[in-house]
Amino acid sequence: MGKNMIVAQSGGPSPVINNTLRGIVETARQMDEIDTVYGGWHGIEGVLKEELINLSAQCPEEIALLRTTPAAGSIGTCRYKLKDHQNEDFDRIIEIFKAHNIGYFVYIGGNDSMDTANKVANVARERGLDVCGIGGPKTIDNDVGDSEFQLIDHTPGYGSTARYWSNYVQMANEENNGSCPADPVLVLQAMGRKIGYIPAAARLADPNREMPLQIYLAERKVSIDQIRHNVNEMLKEHGRAILVVSEGLEIDGLEIPEEFKVRDSFGHVMLSSSKITVAQMLTNALNDKEKFKLAVKGAARCNVSGTHQRNDIIHASNVDLTEAYYVGQKAALLAAGGEHGYMASILRADRENYTVEYGKAPLPEVANSERHFPKAWISECGTDVTDEFIKYARPLIGDNWVSVPIIDGRIRLAKLNMSKEMFADQKLDAYIPQADRS
Repeated sequence: MGKNMIVAQSGGPSPVINNTLRGIVETARQMDEIDTVYGGWHGIEGVLKEELINLSAQCPEEIALLRTTPAAGSIGTCRYKLKDHQNEDFDRIIEIFKAHNIGYFVYIGGNDSMDTANKVANVARERGLDVCGIGGPKTIDNDVGDSEFQLIDHTPGYGSTARYWSNYVQMANEENNGSCPADPVLVLQAMGRKIGYIPAAARLADPNREMPLQIYLAERKVSIDQIRHNVNEMLKEHGRAILVVSEGLEIDGLEIPEEFKVRDSFGHVMLSSSKITVAQMLTNALNDKEKFKLAVKGAARCNVSGTHQRNDIIHASNVDLTEAYYVGQKAALLAAGGEHGYMASILRADRENYTVEYGKAPLPEVANSERHFPKAWISECGTDVTDEFIKYARPLIGDNWVSVPIIDGRIRLAKLNMSKEMFADQKLDAYIPQADRS
């Protein structure tokens, strides 16, 4: 009989994160090296609290339905960061591993999650435990890895959010085209903090550049005067304009005051959750008749997309879903093979005829890495992306719609058994994670 595995999730979810989880569980069921797979309820916090869901005992049909169940409601996620000085937390994790015969720890998430996976597994090994630590990549931002795309070509979750934006901009363009006499300027805000892969995906809606579309990435700082000039030039030519802006876009002359920003436990600014957004500030500035006059009659309006960018299974990419599953499968295979200290990875095998292979990237190289949008993929004018980006991103969004099971008009989502009997027996005293103590 093998040792047990804990799999947990961290950070913002994605449309395909549960398919990575499914890949891990279904593959582990076939491995003699892995006995029971437990899910940490709400990430590393659930591990600390000894809240471990038995995933191996779940109904196989429900596990299969994780394919088209988006976000992270299955086993939950968290934004709890393990910091080096939190010795009690690390001690507690070691106690959990010992109490439940854990030999494998897989953490699904982004940059900070890979750091957590690396720290936890290394501490366990330093304490004499034979624990294999593996990372499962996840982030809609596509910012895990290196800018040369050698560690990982793209992360599961990005392709689906890119597809969402491709579809969304097409529909927004139809409305803008119809309502432009009253609302000639439409400002759309995309997620991604200070990484431009998501707003860049707006160009996939219009690869031949037929729409009056401008894209402003956080990597290219701009002034409010430049934007006003760009907008009026487009209004003079087309009579309307659509602007897609990064939520982390810095606009000279239009800064968000610090007191209006909301931060998560990692210290990251939650830009879409802040008290005022870049899109709203920009829209207000374009409608400020004392300082600016639009080249045509009417006003600017804005739409700030929320979390549906990362939980909309209807707009998910079939390519992304498939790759997310095989990344989970690769993570389980790495664990069973004892290949400690790696993140499962997607590598592009053929750039002309899109195919991928699944490999591994050293966790220390990935942990806390941050891939930036290549400067070479930003147009010289700064309001567009190049055809090289389109070539990179187009295969990721796929072609066909996802087949989502419907019963009585409602999406049939996975329903894991969350009864008390499905949780591992708690063998240790109750524990409050260090950062949660007042």
